[in-house]
Amino acid sequence: MTDLDVLMVTFDQAEYVRLTLPRLLESCDDGVRVWLWHNGTHAETLELSRSFAEDERVDRFHHSPDNQPLHVPINWLLENSSARFFSKVDDDCLVTPGWARTLIRAHDDVPELGVLGCWRFYDEDFDAQLSTPKIASYPGGHRVLRNFWVQGSSFVMRRECAARRGPLRAGQSFPQYCTALGVQDGWVNGWYFPFVREEHMDDPRSPYTRFRTDADLQARPPLTARLNGVTTVAGWEAQVRRSARSVQAASLDPRDYQGWRIRGRNLRARARRLAGTKAHW
Repeated sequence: MTDLDVLMVTFDQAEYVRLTLPRLLESCDDGVRVWLWHNGTHAETLELSRSFAEDERVDRFHHSPDNQPLHVPINWLLENSSARFFSKVDDDCLVTPGWARTLIRAHDDVPELGVLGCWRFYDEDFDAQLSTPKIASYPGGHRVLRNFWVQGSSFVMRRECAARRGPLRAGQSFPQYCTALGVQDGWVNGWYFPFVREEHMDDPRSPYTRFRTDADLQARPPLTARLNGVTTVAGWEAQVRRSARSVQAASLDPRDYQGWRIRGRNLRARARRLAGTKAHW
C-alpha cells in the first residue's frame, strides 16, 4: 500500500508551478505518489501540468475544463486513493525536502494524531508566549503545536479521519473540515514542532513572490486578500502577520467551536466585515 497520496491542483499560475511541482516530485520517495488535477483552460499551466502526467511519481492526472471548487478535487482524492495518508500541496507552495516522511513517522508513532501540517509563516511570526502552552510532547520524541485546524496545503492526514467523517461538504474549506475532525471526532491536529516549513510564495516576504508592487497584488489578488479587501502589498503583509498570530492565539477548548459560542463568533466576524474591519485567517 502507498504511504501517502499528495494532491496538487493547478489553475493559472505557471510561473509558480514551474517551481512547486518539480520540488514536490523531488520530495517523493517510494511510498509517496502525486495526483494532479488541473482546473480550467489556462493553456500554459495546463501544458506544464500535463507534461508531468507520465512521470513515474505521478499516479493520476485529471483535467477539469471547469474551475471546480477545491472540495471537488480533494474529494476525488479521498474517495479514490487507497493510501494510508492523504495530503494536498498548493501550487504556490514549496515543500521542504523530507517533509512527508517526517510527518508520516509522527503519525505512525502517535495514533491520536489526525492532521499534521507544515508551517507557512516566518521565524519572526512565532510568538513563544502564545504558542508554548499549545505545544505538546508525544512518544517518539515528537512535538506538535496543537490547533484544531491547519491550512489546506502541505499537511498529512490519516486515512481513518476521512473514513469516519466522510468527504468535504460543498462549500466547506479544509480548515473547517479539520476543525470538525478535532472538535467533534477527537483527533489531535496541528503543526509539527520544531516546524517543518513550506514556502508560501504568495506571502509578500517570500523571495519567490509575484507581489512586488501594489499593482501586482491588485491584478491577481489571493483569495484571502480579496475576502479581506486588501489592495496593497503592505496591507497584505500585515494580513499574513495577523493570520500567524491568530492561529497561535486560537483556543484549544472544543466548546469555543460549538453551539452559541461559534454562532457568536460568526456574528462578530460578519459585523467586522460590514464595518470594514479585516478578519484573520
